[in-house]
Amino acid sequence: MIVLLPPSETKAAGGTGEPLTTAGLGYPGLAVARSRALAALDRLVAEGQDVSTPAKARAAADNAAVRTSATMPAIERYTGVLFDALDAASLAPDARAWLDSHVVVQSALLGFLRASDRIPVYKVSEHTKLPGERMRELWSGAGSVIEGFALDLRSKAYASLAPVAGAVPVEIVSPDGKALNHWNKAGKGALVRSLAAARVVADSADALVAWAASSDVPLERTDAGLRLTVQDPRLVAAR
Repeated sequence: MIVLLPPSETKAAGGTGEPLTTAGLGYPGLAVARSRALAALDRLVAEGQDVSTPAKARAAADNAAVRTSATMPAIERYTGVLFDALDAASLAPDARAWLDSHVVVQSALLGFLRASDRIPVYKVSEHTKLPGERMRELWSGAGSVIEGFALDLRSKAYASLAPVAGAVPVEIVSPDGKALNHWNKAGKGALVRSLAAARVVADSADALVAWAASSDVPLERTDAGLRLTVQDPRLVAAR
């Protein structure tokens, strides 16, 4: 089973790893697309980026240093609601190992990344205009590197950017059946944490639902994929 996660706009600073080497990243089939994306980012930096606010100036500096700055595992680099709920740093070693084997984060700059892939801070999203490249052309075929049963927790934007054939999407809803917006990220993070803690092995959506039923996790099949019910505002799995 592969669990597909979206990236986040916010990222942890720093790191202790050596600078980025694309040869060390998972999914080597994406090497050409990654090289094109990084070359386009180099052009963006050379042309000059918007530094009109402190935040934009920091983002510009991060992009300028993307090839030389320190790295850290992707699952630690990304922050925000989903990754805070997942809280990979607090997992037991065997649960963390499960993340490294099963979780994949989709980056607009580097494509699909294993949780353990070491990456720098960068500021590139699916909306970034990279000189000489189009995001959809860069990543439209990237989904072919994902094999086997894939649980898709990505946003619609990222799922559209790099479609993965057969990936099973998960809808996050409140106990009264209403779709959640911002808070659905916390539900996704909590689900992945539960999967990691249990070191779930599942080769299909039905197998995953069977595990959920035995573990009191409110995950069920729908015509479109799967549905997870979470409490709002407590943002924990409904019991």
